[in-house]
Amino acid sequence: MSLYTKLVANIIFPLHEYLKKHDTVRIRKDLEKTQWLSAQDLNALQLDSLKTLLIDIEQHVPYYQQLFKQLKFNPKNITSLADLQQLPLTGKPLIREQSEQLKADNAVGLAKFNTGGSSGEPLIFYIGNKRVSHDVAAKWRATRWWGVDIGDPEAVIWGSPIELSGQDRVKLLRDKLLRTHLIPAFEMSPAKIDGFIQQIKMLQPKMLFGYPSALAHIAAHAEKTGQVLDDLGIKVAFVTSERLYDHQRAKIEQIFACPVANGYGGRDAGFIAHQCPEGNMHITAEDIIVEIIDNNGNVLPDNQAGEIVVTHLATRDFPFIRYRTGDVGILSEETCHCGRGLPLLKEIQGRTTDFIVAQDGTVLHGLALIYVLRDLDGIESFKITQHNIDETTVQIVKNQQYNPENTAKIQSEFKQRLGQDVQIDVEYVSAIAKEKSGKFRYVISHVAIQ
Repeated sequence: MSLYTKLVANIIFPLHEYLKKHDTVRIRKDLEKTQWLSAQDLNALQLDSLKTLLIDIEQHVPYYQQLFKQLKFNPKNITSLADLQQLPLTGKPLIREQSEQLKADNAVGLAKFNTGGSSGEPLIFYIGNKRVSHDVAAKWRATRWWGVDIGDPEAVIWGSPIELSGQDRVKLLRDKLLRTHLIPAFEMSPAKIDGFIQQIKMLQPKMLFGYPSALAHIAAHAEKTGQVLDDLGIKVAFVTSERLYDHQRAKIEQIFACPVANGYGGRDAGFIAHQCPEGNMHITAEDIIVEIIDNNGNVLPDNQAGEIVVTHLATRDFPFIRYRTGDVGILSEETCHCGRGLPLLKEIQGRTTDFIVAQDGTVLHGLALIYVLRDLDGIESFKITQHNIDETTVQIVKNQQYNPENTAKIQSEFKQRLGQDVQIDVEYVSAIAKEKSGKFRYVISHVAIQ
């Protein structure tokens, strides 16, 4: 670790978190101790935290005050994690409907957030200081598993307008101090990618962070154009927000000459799991309880695929309890050779987003179109299908808040990205059909990337 990295990790970033009233440093240190507990001891830790959370929200969260009375549920009487199944599953519709009732009457530092919308169903929710502290600490711990730390040079290959539009002077200064360099990754034209590669070469980061599809696409372009990126000293590439495919991992590792560390989570569900150097996805068990359910909501045993449901134990200000992620995964009963007792997420089968190709050949991340729809009121869900280079269809399930003038706005925004001569058909439907596999895909492109 360089002297500057030590300065950032031990002084500058802790001061940053202290000023924001986050207890991140203490929590990260605790997590680095508890990760070595046995599965039995971690289970006991989870049960204690769950009991504390449920007792707290019974006193301070109106929705759960009423629900517990209706169910005659007494959180003081729970004796196992299985008792959590006495409570109903929750999801985006309930959170939208009960948003105000889910706020604790003594919430601390409650701030408004929203999901990125890659599922087609953006969600507005709230997070308090405690939850932020735990999520940052969990990510920080996982970062350190790979021999890098906050303060090491980092290239962030990202594309969310939420982050990009928030780059005010304070955040720019913070990123400069932390040596984090943000590279917008919506547009993937050859010229843009050449620019990204030059920025990465100049920065010589110790770590990369971004969408697996974006990093893999940059790697493929570098290989195609004969640009060498395996001599930069990059230690690890952290990927998240999409399913990581084997061919993407192989391409990134080959071109950047570094291992790929997969991460799984979201703004709503929290920092659920992260891959360790042994190759296994460890669940952040101190903060999150993961259940796998079938189509009827029944909890499945390990090694069976089902929907991932999470209970975040640090969400007392705006609880996420038995929250349906919409993703499919498999839990494992195995233990990792790294020695950590944290349970393993054997497989994640959800969260994919395709690239879209504009008329001029520019490759765009699917989120470039998703965010157009996400920012419009009255859209329940959607599906974008690029049939060919000249025709794209948008299917929308709308509600009463939808403005009919949005049709022209969607067509205009899509044409700006795909080309003015592209035909944009907007169809209003009662429901979005599933794929034959039973999964939803919200962005589908039938145009091959050259």
